[in-house]
Amino acid sequence: MGRLCVICDKERAIIKRPKTSQQLCRECFYYVFETEIHNAIVDNKLFKKGDRVAIAASGGKDSTVLAHVMKLLNERYQYGLELFLLSIDEGITGYRDDSLETVKRNQQQYDLPLKIVSYSELYGWSMDQIVKEVGLKNNCTFCGVFRRQALDRGAVMLNVDHIVTGHNADDIAETVLMNILRGDIARLQRCTEICTTGDECIRRSKPFKYTYEKEIVMYAYFKKLDYFSTECIYSPNSYRGHARTFLKDLETIRPSAIIDIIHSGEAFEIKKEVKLPIQGVCKRCGYMSSNELCKACVLLEGLNRGLPKLGIGKTHRMRKIHGDMPQDTAIIPHFNNIKIDDNENNNVIIDESNKSKEKL
Repeated sequence: MGRLCVICDKERAIIKRPKTSQQLCRECFYYVFETEIHNAIVDNKLFKKGDRVAIAASGGKDSTVLAHVMKLLNERYQYGLELFLLSIDEGITGYRDDSLETVKRNQQQYDLPLKIVSYSELYGWSMDQIVKEVGLKNNCTFCGVFRRQALDRGAVMLNVDHIVTGHNADDIAETVLMNILRGDIARLQRCTEICTTGDECIRRSKPFKYTYEKEIVMYAYFKKLDYFSTECIYSPNSYRGHARTFLKDLETIRPSAIIDIIHSGEAFEIKKEVKLPIQGVCKRCGYMSSNELCKACVLLEGLNRGLPKLGIGKTHRMRKIHGDMPQDTAIIPHFNNIKIDDNENNNVIIDESNKSKEKL
């Protein structure tokens, strides 16, 4: 017989935890994995009884495990949460359309209401159309900015108090590295926070902040969860990809490097005399912004005016050359005009992705 589990000392160990190198049996691995996430939720007071919580669901391993664990912990520890699935359809043929089928199966498996919001519906552009316009160099900038606002808008439609995302320890460590390399002090200060407040005071949190990606994969595999495992077809050239490769090399040499980088980010302090951007609201769409116009509005304006580089780099220089936006240019609907869904029935898929507008 092989080595015994270090926790129960009864069953044969079949798993070596990447995070701690402990040798565990399957059931003890499930227990420590779920308990660590529960502790992160309780220690950071992420929720209160009665909260309506939207789980950002992409169909990938992180969001699928998040949906499974949130439902499990909500029932086991009686959090008293009302859970929803919220998906964003970026409009990437051969990737997002397939992953959304996984999300729809998850909706049935976990018996949770699902809301799908599309880029075409919100912005009049799909990512396929955007990539044709801007190429593969800066496409991830458009997608990241648009997705963040789409999640907040979907949350307002669902009338939820909180969004939880599947960002794991690896993702957060990558973000710390990226912000250091970019010299982005403002983002470096807040990127390790487990909970932030988004627009309309909707809280956004990361229950997987201290959970290693490898352990999420192992949990999904042993639990036989239904998830979509293909990478985005437009992401190979992303800046994050280089940070991820570097982090994986570090992890090979020193497994604790991921948590160490997160703790370094948490301990980061800024001198009092350093001026940071002041959070306000976009004068055009009402979304939170530290500038007169939010990044999504500037990027969308560039697309609709045939100036895709308007929101990339020197925006002021581009405006001097091409002037201000014409009155008839399509814009994002104002945040105050978002309609809250009336449909409160469970197990209903509210799919907005088919209501795509014609590109203006």
